[in-house]
Amino acid sequence: MPNSRLTQVVSIIFIFFLQLYSQNNNWDGPQPQIAPSLKQIAQNFEKYEVILEPEKNEHDWWAGAPSVVRDEHGIFWLACRMRTADGTRGFRGYEVRILKSDDGIHFEKYKSIKREEVPIPGFERPSLLIDPNTKKFKFYFCGPWQDGPWSILKFDDVSDLKDLDYSTSKVVIKRPQKQYPRDVSVKEYKDPVIIYAHGKYHCYVTGYIRRNERIFHFLSEDGEIWQPVGDVNQPVMDLDSWHNFFIRPSSVLPLGIGYLFVYEGSSTQWYDPVYNIGIGLGFTFDLHHIIDLTKESPIAISTTPGDFYTFRYSQWLWVDGQIWVYAEVSRPNNSNEIRLFKIKVNQ
Repeated sequence: MPNSRLTQVVSIIFIFFLQLYSQNNNWDGPQPQIAPSLKQIAQNFEKYEVILEPEKNEHDWWAGAPSVVRDEHGIFWLACRMRTADGTRGFRGYEVRILKSDDGIHFEKYKSIKREEVPIPGFERPSLLIDPNTKKFKFYFCGPWQDGPWSILKFDDVSDLKDLDYSTSKVVIKRPQKQYPRDVSVKEYKDPVIIYAHGKYHCYVTGYIRRNERIFHFLSEDGEIWQPVGDVNQPVMDLDSWHNFFIRPSSVLPLGIGYLFVYEGSSTQWYDPVYNIGIGLGFTFDLHHIIDLTKESPIAISTTPGDFYTFRYSQWLWVDGQIWVYAEVSRPNNSNEIRLFKIKVNQ
């Protein structure tokens, strides 16, 4: 984590630059595209290193949804979802894979969690944290638990990720009960993005409400018992401009005097907007009220597209004064891989 002076400078640059150039005239073509005013930022996502490929280099085989932490010894831990092309869509995540690295670039497999072992019909994005007090790993995941709706689940904390006990699986965030018969409530939650800040845990989830994907915010003192922030059915960002089909949480990056809120979304005008997804940026002081800084277009899409320009499930973190971004990105044959992008902030 950089010093406070650097983080203040970075946050000011992000806010000034993005608010200066982001207008409301979003592009209306059939595929994702970077607006001319944001291409300077998008150049940060042209160079990358491949972290993990899918098990098969074939259409619809994916390695993705990375969640990355760095422990007190400097070791990088990456949890991700492996997806097959076979089976029912929505249930193709067959494994959560945990990898370990000394340098954050070259990873080795440390543990595999198969869906049959939990058991669960399928995985999506996991969330891996280190408890700041106990230094134990907190491991969250999502899926349809015991024939119920998609929910956010958790294993008991462990000092070694090889010791995760699947019998301790429990739901920690589930859909709310309706307040009245015709209530329009969130039907299910998935893809947790969790950070520890100001002595509390904050969880941002993708919630399905009236067949739309929106961002919802939960808060916890201990990472076990969660409560919604504000109205349980009120998202923290709106469907708007280029993200008028879906909008979902991606990552939260501390900037010293606030937080960069990374989101992902898609447009009704794009080809297959369920999977054709780009990345945008917001800013928040209080981790709940978010200013959308990239209304004109995404700031990151795949530079190696096939049918999809997908750039999603990104994890942003500070590494030695740089911003490292791990993300799931589409390849020309419609498979997805995990890539690492490095952003220098002292240029």
